[in-house]
Amino acid sequence: MQEVDVFNLEPVLRLLLLAVVVALGPVSWVWLRHRHHDVPQRVHQLTALTLFLCFDLVLFGSFTRLSDSGLGCPDWPGCYGYMSPVGASGAIDQAQAIMPHGPVSHSKAWIEMIHRYLAMTLGVLILTLAVFSWQRDRSVWGWPTLSLVWVCVQGAFGAFTVTQKLFPAIVSLHLMGGMLLLVLLLLQLLRQRHAPWAESRLPLPTAARAWLWVSWVFLLLQIVLGAWVSSNYAVMACDTYPLCQTSWWPEMNFDKGFELWRSLGVDADGMPLPFQALTAIHFSHRWHAVPVALMLLISAFLMHKHGLRSQARGLWLLVLLQFVTGISNAVLGWPLLAALLHTASAAGLLLLLSWALGITESRPSGHIATTFSRPVL
Repeated sequence: MQEVDVFNLEPVLRLLLLAVVVALGPVSWVWLRHRHHDVPQRVHQLTALTLFLCFDLVLFGSFTRLSDSGLGCPDWPGCYGYMSPVGASGAIDQAQAIMPHGPVSHSKAWIEMIHRYLAMTLGVLILTLAVFSWQRDRSVWGWPTLSLVWVCVQGAFGAFTVTQKLFPAIVSLHLMGGMLLLVLLLLQLLRQRHAPWAESRLPLPTAARAWLWVSWVFLLLQIVLGAWVSSNYAVMACDTYPLCQTSWWPEMNFDKGFELWRSLGVDADGMPLPFQALTAIHFSHRWHAVPVALMLLISAFLMHKHGLRSQARGLWLLVLLQFVTGISNAVLGWPLLAALLHTASAAGLLLLLSWALGITESRPSGHIATTFSRPVL
């Protein structure tokens, strides 16, 4: 692949203008659809739509990575200094001629640039929500402001993902940043004036809520391990289940596998990463999933017991989907659909637990019996 300037800011203004124009679509749709409602309610609806679009962007980012399109345009924020792959067609043709099966192709360039277009559009929407909160609802300005700061951090992770040539630690941070942005937008939605739980939260026993918090932390750690598996392309290190390489405990190298600051495919000394390191990465994610699944099932039971029935049913279904897609990734050779569903269900689990924590508060058990009698449907 020919050398290019990894940071080329020439098309940045045109890209920002495009993002503003695209963002006008969902904003206009919400404003027209809810034209008879007041502004805070419209902002609430726009926040819900932004959360949905952020979820879609996380999945599209996963698709970008799984289709090996992360370096489809090897510079940032444009494509060979152009606003789109159309202007960069000559450079793309040259890169393909040099490396016919390399990371650059017209389809990969479009996938990468569409991901950037969507990310910048999401940033404009989050900025819009922050401006509305500053002007009209300063009592909850904290979450929109934090979301705005974090989407800027995410943009930096996205830039470094490209300029550092898919550095595994940065790729993993980029995925985790997308997950945390989902949580921030959800909390922003729950705290807005028109949210049912904006003023008061539902009571939950202190022990049950503590269990949900612990489950949330362990789930986040499992997602981190999953990101590390994906960013190191370690999915196929174990292609059977439950055995790995015909063994319950295959040969592994945890020291090399969890060297965090290294380039893709090599260790910290620049030597090729041994296969045993990839096995250690995969194995850690696989078996950490067992206690996490049990914790989530117990969490679902507690949520159902205390009235959070919709969240509990969703948790049960998503744990099952995680189990099925996780096994499918290994034994079926990492099919694209299973991999995308695995990412989607992980994000869904994190959102469901965050939802339950966001609408509840710890209360003494005796107080709950008199104040909480209806299920949350």
